[in-house]
Amino acid sequence: MPQPKRASESHTIMTEMVLPNDTNTLNNLMGGRLLHFMDIAAAIAAQKHSNRVVVTASVDNVSFAEPIKLGNIVTMKAQVTRAFSSSMEVFIEVWAEDIPAGVRVSTNSAFYTFVAVDQSGRPIEVPPVIAETDDEKSRYESALRRRQLRLVLAGRMKPQEATELRALLEM
Repeated sequence: MPQPKRASESHTIMTEMVLPNDTNTLNNLMGGRLLHFMDIAAAIAAQKHSNRVVVTASVDNVSFAEPIKLGNIVTMKAQVTRAFSSSMEVFIEVWAEDIPAGVRVSTNSAFYTFVAVDQSGRPIEVPPVIAETDDEKSRYESALRRRQLRLVLAGRMKPQEATELRALLEM
């Protein structure tokens, strides 16, 4: 088993400027373009944690809370929250900033799941995560429930096998 790594070692910040080719007819960043940016930032965090090539396995619900306008600066902060055998959950937060106006708003957050693969594209074991801060510990603890929910929704786990989810629902 690989040596555990601190969650903070995967910390990734990525910044992009919204240009005309990134926008829709309302001069807002297209949702698909934002998902592309988010996928890259989250993949970098997963690669930092695993030291491997990674592939996107899933993306949880992404709500577009605030429009991101032409000329805004988009900042994404990603970090691995927990690792399982070959998969890693990555939490990503997104902010939009209008620098001339001095306005910065939170626009999105999501959980991405990546799988580390070897040179042949087969899943490979990843290091466990060491959560240190209160936020890291909270996300680490709730990651198993999110994983079970993903697996149930994908039809890869029977609902009665999702023990963490059942315990939460029985409260």
